Amino acid sequence: MPFTPSLRAQAIEPFHVMALLARAKTLQAAGHDVIHLEIGEPDFTTAAPIVEAGQAALAAGHTQYTPARGIAPLREAIAQFYASRYGLSVNPERILITPGGSAALLLVSALLVNPGQHWLMADPGYPCNRHFLRLVEAEAQLVPVGPESAYQLTPEHIRAHWQADKSVGALLASPANPTGTVLSAAQLAALSQTLRGLGGQMVVDEIYHGLTYGEQAASVLAVDDDAFVLNSFSKYFGMTGWRLGWLVAPEAAVPHLDKLAQNLYISAPSMAQYAALACFNESTLVILEQRRAAFQARRDYLLPALRELGFKIAVEPAGAFYLYADISAFGGDAQAFCRHFLETEHVAFTPGLDFGQHRASTHVRFAYTQDLPRLEEAVTRIRRGLASWRPHAV
Repeated sequence: MPFTPSLRAQAIEPFHVMALLARAKTLQAAGHDVIHLEIGEPDFTTAAPIVEAGQAALAAGHTQYTPARGIAPLREAIAQFYASRYGLSVNPERILITPGGSAALLLVSALLVNPGQHWLMADPGYPCNRHFLRLVEAEAQLVPVGPESAYQLTPEHIRAHWQADKSVGALLASPANPTGTVLSAAQLAALSQTLRGLGGQMVVDEIYHGLTYGEQAASVLAVDDDAFVLNSFSKYFGMTGWRLGWLVAPEAAVPHLDKLAQNLYISAPSMAQYAALACFNESTLVILEQRRAAFQARRDYLLPALRELGFKIAVEPAGAFYLYADISAFGGDAQAFCRHFLETEHVAFTPGLDFGQHRASTHVRFAYTQDLPRLEEAVTRIRRGLASWRPHAV
């Protein structure tokens, strides 16, 4: 029987990179060696101590629902992690364990934004952020940003784009996807002060915390204890497929978030929660720090290599595992550019259209989620592909 999809389903765009990924898999199935620099997933499998803890949890029968807010030992372990890594005191009662960072974003979207209202967000930015708002009949106010502000919102942006009848807050990301840029404690404090003055809420995506190269990223909780913080076990902790994240919220918000969690997903996966307890063991952290160093080495190779080829990367990313590159020097559209390299050189990377509207057609994102030999091979192929690129190639 035919059906008519809802307006919200029609309004939510797909990941444009998924069509690219599907084509890449088709090429692989035909025997081609495709280098994947398009998907934002660490290439490392989950660290052995975490896997072993998950296996032990299954053997012990931890396969049933947990409380909607998550098991107490994991919330306590996260609170201790904030104390040891950031020097912050966070009450475990303020922490909710969620099925991935996406569920944390869904919770806070449902909690804070009424239909027709909006958050301010940087453009470019992670696309699901605006789609979650559409799901709850709210909106994203995309604010064009560029290298002059390290692709981050500033207090000036907030004041210039704030609409008293619609704006209820801002969603920030540090480190950010797709640019890898980081907000300092001073910048977070200035943004917090601006939002407080306007009566707005501050929500910060800290999903790539731990993957920084240089100074450790500051948590917004160091400057604003009332901020909402999204985090995940996917990136630094390497647990993408386990689907586990967390949300730190003001105490007054927790009962409402608990109620929403009960209705939206009942609880996060129980075996993943017990496995995640091993994330904070010293032996696991040693492995994770070795992997962070590997990501830094990849960035330190790929960034100058791409610049040498003519890609403009105006701001050195301090975190995550992405390079957001301007392809204006080569001419043409980013989607056609990405198709060209996939079809001719079998190197996959992401067109800017997936991350917003501002100068999207002249930007691409590279994920350095392959080891150094593969990155070196990718650069060789990209160099060769640039020689055959024509701006109107399809």
